[in-house]
Amino acid sequence: MKQLSKILSYPLSAVFLLLFGLNLLLFHPIQWFCLNVFGYQAHKKSVDYFNWVIVRLLHIVGGTYAIRIHEKLPLNVPVIIVSNHQSMWDISPLIWFLRKLHPKFISKIELGKGIPSVSFNLKYGGSVLIDRKDPQQATEQITKIAHYISEHNRSVVIFPEGTRSRDGHLKTFHRKGLTTLFKNAPEAYVLPITVNNSWKLQTKGMFPIPLGVHLTFDIQAPVKVSDHSSDALIDLLERQIGAMVKN
Repeated sequence: MKQLSKILSYPLSAVFLLLFGLNLLLFHPIQWFCLNVFGYQAHKKSVDYFNWVIVRLLHIVGGTYAIRIHEKLPLNVPVIIVSNHQSMWDISPLIWFLRKLHPKFISKIELGKGIPSVSFNLKYGGSVLIDRKDPQQATEQITKIAHYISEHNRSVVIFPEGTRSRDGHLKTFHRKGLTTLFKNAPEAYVLPITVNNSWKLQTKGMFPIPLGVHLTFDIQAPVKVSDHSSDALIDLLERQIGAMVKN
């Protein structure tokens, strides 16, 4: 059975990647049209459905999801979504299943060009691009998005490990980005999320994709930023997120 699954992973991965690439190309002009003709709300809808397609395409390779919301989501307030990061396949479920929160991203500057749909959304959809070699620029951009979510009652996703975990183990949190967000959006709520198993989709890079991976997203109880000092809150988040990571 294991050998059959390995064999099937090659043609199914090829079909998945072909459709994934077509989805990137299709939604790029759709995003442009929605943003430039109808504005933010239409563009957001196009981004939501772009990511819905990716979520559903993963079913081709047997991908399934469990989204466990442990307490009601904080709505109509600024939200800082703090999550561990295991692969690129974390992103679309976060955008789709948390679409009511209007999630934006703190992303590395390299992703701001060359990727149809993705780069466009990162540049024009409210996210920020940071240069990890330029701490001043990164701090300015993180400050900018903290003010943005405060003004519009939206959310920002930050992966404080800095890079994705290739084996699922939680890495030590970097504190600067979180501290900057907390300082500039003290009225925000933090939403801790633990992702499990998405790293298994990229154990062999992009091809082949292993079949039957079950991704889980544990969306934990929100925490008010102003109820804690920055260091105490980061310690709490690292403990809570790490406690639910399964290796």
